[in-house]
Amino acid sequence: MILLLMLSLSLVGLTSYIASLNRAVTEIDQLDPLKDPFSTYCPNSSKFPKVSVIVPAYNEVDNIQDCVMSILNSTYLSDESLEIWVVDDQSTDETLTVLQTLQRSLKDSRLKVISGQPRPHREVWIGKNWACVQAAECAGGEFLLFIDADVRLNPGAIEAAIQTAVAENIDLLNCIPQLICGSLVEWLVQPLMFINLLISLNYKGVKDAKTETAFAAGPFMLFGRSAYGRIGGHQAVASHVAEDVALARLIKRNGLKLRYRLGSNIATLRMYRSWAAMWEGWTKVLYVGAQRNLSIMLFLAMVMLIIYCTPWLGLVLIVGRSITIGLKTIDLLTVCIALVAIILQYKLRIIAGRALYSPPKYWWLHGLGGLLVAVMAIASVIKTETGWGWTWRGRSLKQPIFPAVRDIL
Repeated sequence: MILLLMLSLSLVGLTSYIASLNRAVTEIDQLDPLKDPFSTYCPNSSKFPKVSVIVPAYNEVDNIQDCVMSILNSTYLSDESLEIWVVDDQSTDETLTVLQTLQRSLKDSRLKVISGQPRPHREVWIGKNWACVQAAECAGGEFLLFIDADVRLNPGAIEAAIQTAVAENIDLLNCIPQLICGSLVEWLVQPLMFINLLISLNYKGVKDAKTETAFAAGPFMLFGRSAYGRIGGHQAVASHVAEDVALARLIKRNGLKLRYRLGSNIATLRMYRSWAAMWEGWTKVLYVGAQRNLSIMLFLAMVMLIIYCTPWLGLVLIVGRSITIGLKTIDLLTVCIALVAIILQYKLRIIAGRALYSPPKYWWLHGLGGLLVAVMAIASVIKTETGWGWTWRGRSLKQPIFPAVRDIL
């Protein structure tokens, strides 16, 4: 009877979850690349606003060349309308060498490479914020497009984003790229994480301009230069691990316009290619992205276990029982509910695929994926609150206590 109740709860939860995802996919518009950028702007003329694309890079030797080439190959914009600022954020690998070699070989005046400076002494700078500030200070664009090194732009992407921002007077345009997964662990976790993200972006409080509630995804963020300056840019969120969410909240707090778009047509994203990177990456941002709200993390873990793990666990238990002692009438009902819930999990991935252009590969391992996400949510709370193992690529995210502050404490 308890198992039947749990499976019924899972079925109800999945139904509600699918409805929320379907609304998000329907209501968040897909941003399409301009097939002919010249039809709206002449990129070589003063009609096209100047765009500064900024790429912070820390130990991105495997990504950075493909990222830069995708930007250059995605657009017809000349150096009068486009500049690309790539900041090597004190990498310990060959990222800077790759960038300098690429710059010399291409001889493209649009590409600017910055060898990032050490972080200011006795100031708290976390993540990519310091690198972004260095580039933003050099950039001369009317728009600032921040993308991560694991993003690849499609042809017409920049023009499409600018056209949308200009036409709708958007101060921050946040796009969700097409999700690319390569390994089994990526297929287990990433689709579930991005489904949660899509639902969160379409949450009523997030869409309400009168609230400060906001979420954002850092891989593709386009700011109007004046709006970016008004909120203080990345310097205003220097100590924030989830700087994307913090910037989005500042936009809303200042009465500026924040909009989300599905960007599967204009860019691709493959993040966290190994289990180690995925564990480190998600556990660093989940809890802080939720403003350190323990209730939200516990709710997330509970939802993941109920809608993803429970149907598969229930099916296994009933099958095991049937082998040992046979089936009762109530067991047949339990099996039917479990199977319906599992079918709904497949439907969930099909709906997500419409937005993320991601096939439902390995959907039948959702039980394991939901467990991994739940564990990450709890681990994110523990790591953030204690500082134990709270790192990004070996850099500690725990804020240092300087001597003067220690004396006060």
